[in-house]
Amino acid sequence: MKISKQAQRDARQLFRNCQVNGLLDEGRVRQTLALLAEKKPRGYVGILTRLHRLVKLETEQRRATVESATPLSADQRTQVSNQLGSLYGNSLAVTFSETPALIGGLRIQVGSDLYDGSVKTRLEKLEQSF
Repeated sequence: MKISKQAQRDARQLFRNCQVNGLLDEGRVRQTLALLAEKKPRGYVGILTRLHRLVKLETEQRRATVESATPLSADQRTQVSNQLGSLYGNSLAVTFSETPALIGGLRIQVGSDLYDGSVKTRLEKLEQSF
């Protein structure tokens, strides 16, 4: 679906209005969506589509997934969380999971950023080099 430039500008402006101190406010997003559905301005479907995409990208940027082969200790979890918080901001929601297939190391994904220091990936790269 092609979205007009005006609808894109309107969606960006609405998205900026939904932020408080640089963070997305869920209440404001709900309020904005309700007003859009009620008033139905010209091109509102395009505006809703673009606004949805912007909100989705922002929420993905505020979520981190840390995978490890073995369970991390509380100190290690705290250290990883603090370092990710210093890179991406303190409002980052970090989830930890175990993936034995990694063999060792960590695999961290924040939004579209991927940091893969796992042994599995290193072995795969080594295999490809032969």
